[in-house]
Amino acid sequence: MSVAGVDKKKSWMIDTAPLRLVTFRRMWIGNGASFFGFQFTSVAVPVQMFAVTHSPFWVGLLGVAGLVPLLIFGLWGGAVADVVDRRRLLLSSSALTWVVTLGLLAQAIAGVRSPHLLLVLTAVQSIGFAISSPARQSIIPRIVPADLVPSANTLNYTTTTAGGVLGPLAAGLIMGVWSTGTGVSVAYAVDALLFTVTFWATWRLPPIPPTEPDESGEKPTAGLRGIAAGLRFLVTQPVLLLSFGIDLIAMVFAMPRALFPAVAEDRFGGGSAVGWLFSAIAIGSVLGGLTSGWIGRVRRQGIALVAAVVGWGVAIALSGLAHQLWLMIVLLAVAGAADLVSAVYRQTIMQTFAPDRLRGRLQGVFTVVVAGGPRLGDLRAGATAEWTGVGPSWVGGGILAAALAVVLAVAFPALTRYRPVPEPVAEAER
Repeated sequence: MSVAGVDKKKSWMIDTAPLRLVTFRRMWIGNGASFFGFQFTSVAVPVQMFAVTHSPFWVGLLGVAGLVPLLIFGLWGGAVADVVDRRRLLLSSSALTWVVTLGLLAQAIAGVRSPHLLLVLTAVQSIGFAISSPARQSIIPRIVPADLVPSANTLNYTTTTAGGVLGPLAAGLIMGVWSTGTGVSVAYAVDALLFTVTFWATWRLPPIPPTEPDESGEKPTAGLRGIAAGLRFLVTQPVLLLSFGIDLIAMVFAMPRALFPAVAEDRFGGGSAVGWLFSAIAIGSVLGGLTSGWIGRVRRQGIALVAAVVGWGVAIALSGLAHQLWLMIVLLAVAGAADLVSAVYRQTIMQTFAPDRLRGRLQGVFTVVVAGGPRLGDLRAGATAEWTGVGPSWVGGGILAAALAVVLAVAFPALTRYRPVPEPVAEAER
């Protein structure tokens, strides 16, 4: 069923037109179930690690164990996605992730108390995600008409963000009902069960083979030469470079996450305040997604991206000045809504601007940027706070991000001039 010719209603509510496409609808359900289930594991692993080691340092090592494979295999997975059938790659990489989840469940049931095993399983799970993510995202323009790609990305981002809010809450309830050992086992089991929905959705995808070589006749490879070809294309495309760069500006200079515990303790007396701070941005993203019917109607996507990043920086700066918890939560939620808009346009520009033969490799770079930016932001916020204090680090970072976004847009206008060119890119059965 094709919906490319359906007129979109001028509504502020989220555009659900892509869900009329059977293939996308299955994939959307599978992705949502997978991400929601993964939140149980993302809570259970650090809880189990702390129960085994009683050391925050070991818990922190889980982040390193997950990040390093993501940086390496994200690029390689993107190159592979341009060479093989993306459906098969997604099936195999998802199988690896599922096996690791079953391994986490098995070691929890068996009562194995090995921090090293948890680090290894976390690293392997990150490898599976790093390979599957470029394939999953580069499939979207092959199963959705070009004019519906922004709406499809909005649906995906809203669903995953909602899972990021509800999943940890549900995992916390499990940890509260059962003892630590039983709780983590139940959490792993829930993740493994929900992941079967992803397998079903991926299995029902049509074949998505690589496209034909370009005019030069050069065939893509999954090795270093293939990765280098993708990077060479990236550095010659100002629009893509600027979209990646403005995302790094937003995350590196204006991500206040590392400051939440200190602010919650100093300004609001600790307690549940820290939970609200960590949830506020995600809550705003969900609300932004639910009222995003206008996103797919915007033609000046580059200007919209810049405006969203500026809005993110300003909202973050203002939230850092707030001394009432409700006001800080509201302003962080506004920032989260702006981040949702920014994320949708970054993803959409990358998917529709890049040729399909390079889309996997560029999606791999995108995965690295999205994963690395917030972590660099945590480092920046924490290090700056040591020198200037928490308030200046938080507020100054937001102001600097907004200012740099404007400077970048003015100095390099290719992004603000960008408009998508509609083309018939939906090749798979709908």
